[in-house]
Amino acid sequence: MKTINWKYLKYLFLLGPVLTITGLVAGLVSSSWGSVPVGLIVAGVVIIGLWLLSLGGSPNGFWGRRSTQAGTNALAATLAVLVILGLINFLGVRRVVRVDLTENQLFTLAPQSQQLVQNLSQPVKLWVFEENPNPQDQQLLENYRRYGSQFSFEFVDPQLRPGLAQRFNLKSLGEVYLESEGRRKLIQTVNPQRGESLSETVVTNAIAQITSDRVGKVYFLQGHGERPLQAAQGSISQAVSSLGEKSYTTQPLDLAKTPGIPQDADLIVIAGPKRALFAAEITALSDYLKRGGRLLVMVDRNTNPGLDNLLKDWGVRLDNRLAIDLSGGQAGLSPAVIMVTRYGQHPITKDFQDGRSFYPFARPIEVTPIAGIQATPLLVTNDQSWAESNPESDRLQFDPESDRQGPLILGVALSRVYPPQSVSAPSPTPTATPGATPGATASPTPSASPTPTATTSASPSPSATASPSPSPSPTATTSASPAPSATASPSPSPTPTATTSASPGPTATASPSPSPSPTNSPAKTANADQKPAESRLVVLGNSDFASDGLFEQQLNGDVFLNSVSWLSKQDEQLLSIRPKEVKDRRINLSQDQANLVGWIAVLIMPLIGFLTAGLVWWFRR
Repeated sequence: MKTINWKYLKYLFLLGPVLTITGLVAGLVSSSWGSVPVGLIVAGVVIIGLWLLSLGGSPNGFWGRRSTQAGTNALAATLAVLVILGLINFLGVRRVVRVDLTENQLFTLAPQSQQLVQNLSQPVKLWVFEENPNPQDQQLLENYRRYGSQFSFEFVDPQLRPGLAQRFNLKSLGEVYLESEGRRKLIQTVNPQRGESLSETVVTNAIAQITSDRVGKVYFLQGHGERPLQAAQGSISQAVSSLGEKSYTTQPLDLAKTPGIPQDADLIVIAGPKRALFAAEITALSDYLKRGGRLLVMVDRNTNPGLDNLLKDWGVRLDNRLAIDLSGGQAGLSPAVIMVTRYGQHPITKDFQDGRSFYPFARPIEVTPIAGIQATPLLVTNDQSWAESNPESDRLQFDPESDRQGPLILGVALSRVYPPQSVSAPSPTPTATPGATPGATASPTPSASPTPTATTSASPSPSATASPSPSPSPTATTSASPAPSATASPSPSPTPTATTSASPGPTATASPSPSPSPTNSPAKTANADQKPAESRLVVLGNSDFASDGLFEQQLNGDVFLNSVSWLSKQDEQLLSIRPKEVKDRRINLSQDQANLVGWIAVLIMPLIGFLTAGLVWWFRR
């Protein structure tokens, strides 16, 4: 009987790795971990385990070798390190902890931004229409999303998703929109080539505005031939609809039927009036501005809305000449259609750069500097334009005697601060008590202006005496019937006192009325603690640019909407966030210092290293 040679049975253990690899390949290829792949893997692992156990049968076997023990220890240590690193990464993903070691905390959101995003109660999404996302912008938006699950963002290539770009009415590459519950807002335009990136201040305040419950109220003045608000010939229905998309409510206002400016008005728009306003309406608008009101005036040529005196107080005069620009012929425009590419440095036009806007049959505006009023031209024509005094001529040509050479101002933004208005407390009316009693007393009547002291007697009287009064206001005593004496007692209030006697009596005395009316105190200021009110005014020498059809041309709509936003103070920062800037840490070296640093790095430091190595070798040889 032959004995089994166990020497060759060890090759059967090679089936273990083969079966294990076969089971893994079968499961990965079929994408199904059924009984066959799992059975092959289990059989392979069992065979490998039996093989490892068979190696330790003798003291001089595989497990008894020193090399095996050292290798096993190294393998166990390596596996332990991998497990620890895996746990650290798992916890790092689940519990993010970031430490910003920069001096100005460049990579950390301001506390205001963190709190705002954490408290979001509605989804807010930011869209960046850019071909190549800026890593700096992406990191900033990742910080926002890290602090609030309601915030999300997406970078969009307009060429790959033209439908989305059309839905947002995209006008230029780099526009950034914020969207929340049907409300949409253009907040910024980025351009990495010019170093224009997303600003935390802009993004945070835009989030605060779009999630705010406050709705702006815009009133359009009507009743003087202004442009219709509903769709019609020459209407501004597109402008009104765009205001609705930006969370404004619009309403017509007829001051001939309304006693005054509504208290909830964020601003008043006067869009192309053809007839003059009534004096009472102009007074109401003027008083509204003095109380911190905001007014947008768009006046066409050959119209006189009667606002000259109101605008004169702000240093603005409307020139009735026609703005002419012959350079527009290259773009197929009439000389009377002004194409503006120059804009003032103002929040209304800060993002316009060299964009275009069109103003048919516009009238220039003259601005005179006035102390306390900050005026900024918004729309400026080119140097080839002029103000034509005779546009009906067959040949348009500049006349230096009657025309005005450009550049011309077609729009201006103004602001001024009015002190709080003082409101005097109502004064009580005088009361007289006539009768056949011995005396008749009249309560004191306040007066704002002193008058000379007078004592008048209309009938014989033994004496008429005026006693001294401690107030600066005069005292008048009148007697209309015979009386032994008429005496004016000292008045305790700075108001005049009148005493009237309507029937015979021995004495008529003036004394303070016992009523609780405050007659001994000066006029009180109702708004003593109120801050000075800032009034804002935008004057445009044209209203056609905002009419239907032209409103969507180039930057025309932006001029109107940005003017409304600035006037209603929607553009103001709701949260004050200090901008973070990298401090310049450069060291300015002279030529000798630079040469010394170069020699140290190239020659001296390597020589020190070689000398140190040589000394170590010498002492250890």
